[in-house]
Amino acid sequence: MKRDSKVLPVVGWRELVHLPELGLHGVPAKIDTGARTSSLHGTVIDTFKRDGQNYVRFAVDFPQHNVRQVCEAVHIDWRGITSSNGETQRRMIIKTPLQIGDVTFRAEISLADRSDMKFPMLIGRSSLRRRFVVDSGHSWLQTEGMTPVEGHKT
Repeated sequence: MKRDSKVLPVVGWRELVHLPELGLHGVPAKIDTGARTSSLHGTVIDTFKRDGQNYVRFAVDFPQHNVRQVCEAVHIDWRGITSSNGETQRRMIIKTPLQIGDVTFRAEISLADRSDMKFPMLIGRSSLRRRFVVDSGHSWLQTEGMTPVEGHKT
């Protein structure tokens, strides 16, 4: 087995992440190597075409702050995603830049109803692979100089 000699940054089991093209910054996210696809709490408002590409307009709610952020992203696919309870749901997939610490990359993210979840975003192993090492015993390792969103229970 060949090992990459590159030293990868370490993330904890929860991190604050940024989705700059969506205008979302400091989003609390759970790092979940058991999940393949990353997901974001989003309510689909509309789908439309722009310059021949399919787009989706959706809302991301932060109820603890009474904030609703309306976002637009390229809609790239529909996929069957199996949730932690074993149910498969057909979810809309977007692709947008995701920043964790100093690392920014384009990530595929499913839009899901995560209103019953503790974290509005989940980072799956496809986004982590070849970019990060996970230390499940620590939190906020890539959020230097930042604190978790005030009022967010961890």
